[in-house]
Amino acid sequence: MVTGDNIHTAKAIAVEFSILSLDSDTSEPYVIKGKKFREMSEKDREQVTQKILVMGRSSPTDKLLLVQTLRKQGEVVVVTGDGTNDAPALHEADIGLSMGIQGTEVAKESPDIIILDDNFASIVKVVRWGRSVYANIQKFFQFQLIVNVAALTINVVAAISSGDVPLNTVQLLWVNLIMDTLGALALDTEPPTDHLIDRTPVGRKEPLVTNIMWRNLLI
Repeated sequence: MVTGDNIHTAKAIAVEFSILSLDSDTSEPYVIKGKKFREMSEKDREQVTQKILVMGRSSPTDKLLLVQTLRKQGEVVVVTGDGTNDAPALHEADIGLSMGIQGTEVAKESPDIIILDDNFASIVKVVRWGRSVYANIQKFFQFQLIVNVAALTINVVAAISSGDVPLNTVQLLWVNLIMDTLGALALDTEPPTDHLIDRTPVGRKEPLVTNIMWRNLLI
């Protein structure tokens, strides 16, 4: 949690929302002032960024520095905010979420998503749908690989063994046309499920076709 409020108010809010517990270590760098973070060297900032839970008395520059440091470390950064001072961080983040009711006009111009009802629970829906779309793309991609590899293998083996192919060009076209349409309708319209929230986020460098997908394809 990064806020412009003083450090004591910030800690109290963090405890209320379970970011900190009553017995949490509130020393630096877990709880830190924006000025202290800003005055650190770039190397020191990179070392403490992953440990920060609460930052109080933070300026727009401090928020921007935090986002930039996290992104430099390869993290996917999501920022929520509603004020003008949040605009630089919202713009710099991979995904910016601004409040639609209480948010300022400047804040609304910077994000990727505007939360129309100002309800943080809506962020959970965004995450669920985002992961669902990614999972459905993977399923469809795996489905297409299986269909096309199977058809190609059958034709190649048949051509080598008998000199003839069981599926001609037109038949292969129809197979792909039917499978593409039905597969897309079945997989792309699959609604998100709650178990998607429990999954770990997909890494920035993680391949679209995972090892499990290759295993399923071969089996």
